[in-house]
Amino acid sequence: MANALQSGVVAMTDSRSSKPDTDTEFLTQVGAGAVLRGALLKLLEVRSEDPIGFLADHFGNLAQSLENGDSGSAVEGDKKKQHQQQALQSSEEQNQHARALWHLTQAHHSQRSAFNNNVAVAFSLLSRGGRKRKPGLKGRMYTELLRRVCRDGGVAEPVSAPLIKKLHCQDHEAVPFDLFRHAVLTCFVFADFMRKSRSLFETVSPSDGILCRAVLGSLRDALETTGCSDPARYLEASAKLTPGRLAQAMDRAQTLASGTPSTLMGQEEFIEEASALFISRVKLVS
Repeated sequence: MANALQSGVVAMTDSRSSKPDTDTEFLTQVGAGAVLRGALLKLLEVRSEDPIGFLADHFGNLAQSLENGDSGSAVEGDKKKQHQQQALQSSEEQNQHARALWHLTQAHHSQRSAFNNNVAVAFSLLSRGGRKRKPGLKGRMYTELLRRVCRDGGVAEPVSAPLIKKLHCQDHEAVPFDLFRHAVLTCFVFADFMRKSRSLFETVSPSDGILCRAVLGSLRDALETTGCSDPARYLEASAKLTPGRLAQAMDRAQTLASGTPSTLMGQEEFIEEASALFISRVKLVS
């Protein structure tokens, strides 16, 4: 109805070039009939108790709308359309991430051949084009996937944030497959390493700082002897931490600390230091 009213008023402004011969022709030419009919229909729809005031407001609003050129409604329409497109794009990306993660979790990363195949499938899924997005994996999708791998692996965001920062790409950057594979594998191994670290902390006498330091020292030694940039080799660090080796390290620490006042170490501090040991040894694919 608003379009009809506006078209009628536009007709009134555009028809001034030719002078009508009769009153009827004048009303027809300027579109007054359409404007008045629209106003009366609106009045019947609303059934205002003050028809004169209603019609005055109606024509005032119509005049104001024409004066503004309807730019405000156009802007609001564009904003609404933009929000809808963003929501659709976000939903589409969430579905892509969910499907990619499903494939990545179908084989443990220690099963190298199967895991590599699943990484290739995930990379292909995330590289597909979408709404206003060209084919190819960009940094934003890649970085979000790494966050989700860590989160689904039970790693708290404050713990994984330094690793993500080290591996991340700029939102607009194109991510090659080799970097994608290396980073995804690193995040999966990191999640396993942190689970092992939490388990080790739980085996130590309640928050005993001396014993916790001994365990962290064993973790550090194991990582250093692994000595390889391939993140999968970091799993060897966990294998080297046998109960016997840990017991020896803790006995030695207790002997050296004999007579020293006992200190405490909370799980949060222990996990933070353990994660720092791992992250400091992560190398980037050039």
